Amino acid sequence: MASAERNSYLDQVVAQSAQLEQDLRVKKAPMAPAPAAGGGDTSNRARRSAAEAATTPPTAVDVRVTGFGPWKTVLVPPNAFVVHTRRGRDKPLHLGLGTSFRYRSATDSYLVVPGTMQTILLNAFCICRELQGVLVQAYVQWIVQDIATAYRKLDFGDASDPMRLVNLQLKEQAEAAIKDKVATMSVHEVLSDKQPIIEELTARLRGVAEGAGDSDTGLGLRIVTVQIKEAVVTSARLWENLQKPFRSEQGQLARLAELGAQEIITGRELASQRLDQLQRLENDRELADLKARNAAGAFDRDAAERLRRGEREQADARALASQASETTLHELQLEQQRHAQETEMRRLRLELEQTLQRLTLDHELAVARDRAEQLHAAALLELERDRVGQDIANGRSPEAVQAELIARLPEIVAKLPKPNELRTVNLSGADGGSLSGIVAELAAAVTAIRSAVSSRE
Repeated sequence: MASAERNSYLDQVVAQSAQLEQDLRVKKAPMAPAPAAGGGDTSNRARRSAAEAATTPPTAVDVRVTGFGPWKTVLVPPNAFVVHTRRGRDKPLHLGLGTSFRYRSATDSYLVVPGTMQTILLNAFCICRELQGVLVQAYVQWIVQDIATAYRKLDFGDASDPMRLVNLQLKEQAEAAIKDKVATMSVHEVLSDKQPIIEELTARLRGVAEGAGDSDTGLGLRIVTVQIKEAVVTSARLWENLQKPFRSEQGQLARLAELGAQEIITGRELASQRLDQLQRLENDRELADLKARNAAGAFDRDAAERLRRGEREQADARALASQASETTLHELQLEQQRHAQETEMRRLRLELEQTLQRLTLDHELAVARDRAEQLHAAALLELERDRVGQDIANGRSPEAVQAELIARLPEIVAKLPKPNELRTVNLSGADGGSLSGIVAELAAAVTAIRSAVSSRE
């Protein structure tokens, strides 16, 4: 088919399918066993294991073989089926999911099959009932249900991709079923309803993989789901012709809707223009009336304002004259009140000064009287004190006088003038050596001194 006749959408669908299939086939790199810490034997075993891993081709399942010689152990991941057989045994020693086991390289053999769900992408180029090319794109997902049946009937011998042959066989059967079903359908049926193709493909694959009721007839597999992703006509011209009726119908509906909308819009525009003109005229008329009313109102306001201003000016003039007269009268009253207050203040000041003078004189008289009374009282007290002292002196006994005289004798002697000469006169004839004689002499001397002092004063 020429490139001009090929559908470009078909190329996009095929390219996307190829990319998806490539993504599903990406494998992880095998992991080398980590070297264990220890002696030289452990290091040698680790190096031998690394060398074996380097020479062994990559596998689809991450199976690790540990140990050496007859003490090897096969470690199987938990999502993989294992079949372990030994020479001389008609049945497998280990058969199940994720089962690890001891392995003897001389007598044992094992098969590891992924237990995860597998996806098959289908691109079936079919011929429909009208002898037109149609690409049906689908996918099938399946898993291993019974490993005991599957390993006997299917080939999982490819270590790098154990599911390759099984996927290829299922893919061929699925494409054949799709082509058989599409050959009985028209192009419109294929493009509009894909459920008959899904039912036919599911029935055929389940009959092959799971068997028709008897487990021995099946392959030990289970079909999880079957889906049709896309159905595309390979001819670009046919694809365009199939789309033309719908496009023409939709174009007609769109054009009719556009014309109807244009008619409605035109009518509304005319009505809107007429309404706009009517509103403009009405607005002009209302605006003229409003301007006239505003001019009349402005004239009335100006006249009223002039009248109000004239009346206000006259009233203000009268109010000012009345206020000036009242102010003058008030000033005269204030002046009279001020004179009266000044006269009253002068009178009060004179009365206050007279009262102060009178109070000052009264105070001075009272002070003089109090001073005279105090001096008189002091003189009376002094006289009374002298009298009392004289009475006390006169009332003392001779013994008290003599004792006081004896006590004050040193003071008296100290105050006496120093005699130029000493004369002794015995007037009483008493013995001057006795105490009574001495006291008598002293008394006589004191009396003489008092007499001399009194005569001097």
